[in-house]
Order: sequence, then structure tokens, then C-alpha cells
Amino acid sequence: MTSDVVFLLDVDNTLIDNDSIIADLRRHLEGEFGHADAERYWTIFEGLRGELGYADYLGALQSYRSHAQDAGPHAHQLLLMSGFLIDYPFAERLYPRALDVVARLGTFGPTVILSDGDVVFQPRKVQRSGLWDAVAGRVLIYVHKELMLETVQRHYPARRYVVVDDKLRVLAAMKGSWQERLTTVFPRQGHYAFDPAIIASYPAPDLTIERIGDLADLDLSELIELPHGAATTRQEQS
Repeated sequence: MTSDVVFLLDVDNTLIDNDSIIADLRRHLEGEFGHADAERYWTIFEGLRGELGYADYLGALQSYRSHAQDAGPHAHQLLLMSGFLIDYPFAERLYPRALDVVARLGTFGPTVILSDGDVVFQPRKVQRSGLWDAVAGRVLIYVHKELMLETVQRHYPARRYVVVDDKLRVLAAMKGSWQERLTTVFPRQGHYAFDPAIIASYPAPDLTIERIGDLADLDLSELIELPHGAATTRQEQS
């Protein structure tokens, strides 16, 4: 069945404050294992992110283990970080009113989590945050989601899509594929959203909001019909 509109929602720094999760992880590593071991982990993590195109926290642990024999006296203890990640209270890092937004969007059409990530940690984050239940299990996680739009359409066919994402690169790529069928919404949250080089490198989204909670109050009929080229901000509409 083809829906009139489907809402595609990113997770990290869109519905969940992922920057704060990383800050907590950094503090945990420093406090439990010391600065040197922590920096070794982050070096591996950044290398994997550059190679894979997404944040692979558990994969970085696996790679760390392969270097454990020369990683210092706390190498074996660092592997216990998997418990910190798996059991992290992700629901506490939901942005204010994030679940209200999901519920409100759901009154207009199906809401779907569309995220980049690995096949273990990212689903765990979606589940433990409450987002999995909030979208009734409509969760898609890929390595490069902007390259999987034909698959998205097969799973959730719609006449029109609305995507909410903190990454202008992803919004621009999806707009280039779906054009008038897609409305792009950019919540200015997280470190990517304020990088001047990134902002200058991509076209303006259809709608810019300061926080995800703004969508709980927005006139969604206007959002769905927002034409290409009519870029605006939440402040301009109020």
C-alpha cells in the first residue's frame, strides 16, 4: 500500500543527543583506563569511521583487541567497555520532546527510523532509547542510507517523503535523488550542524529548525507541501 507521506527520521544528533553519549564515553574511558589507552581507542575508532563511513564503536573494540598485546597494562580492561556501551541508558539522551515529535508525525503518515550504523550497536541504541517501539518497529539501518533509497521505497512506498536529518550532506544527496517528492528538514543539533565549512558546501534544506522539538508545534500540512526552493526556518514561519 502506498502512503501519501512517509517520514524518515535520523537518530544520532537528530532524535538522540549523540554528542553527549560520546562525551560520556570519553569520560568513562579516561576515568577507568587512563588517557593513553583512551586515546588509542579513539585513534582506532576514527580510522574505522573514515574507512567504513559510520561510527563503529564495537568494531573499534574488536580492532583494539588485535593490538592488545602492546596496548599497555589496562588493555584487557578496556574490553569491558562493551558493557558500558550495550547497557548505556539511551532513553535519557533523547532530545526534549523527541517522542512527541514521532507521535505527532505519525498522525500524518508512517514514521520510519532511517539511520547509518552497524548491525549490533545501532539497533541496540534504537531499542533502548524507546524509538523502536515509537515507530512500531519500522527501522532501517544501512552503511550509507542515502544510497539505499530504492530499498527504502520498496519497504515504505509513498507519494511523498519528509526526511529529518542533522547532516546536510545526507539531505542534499537524498534531495538530488527524490527531488520534488522529498521535503528536507534540518535540525541544527550536534557538531555537524554548526560546522561553517559543511554549511557552505551544501544547498539549504527546505526547512531549518533549531531543535527537533519544534516539529511538535509546526503546521505539518505546510511542511508536507513545502515546495522545492522555498527554504525557510522555523522562526520565519512563526
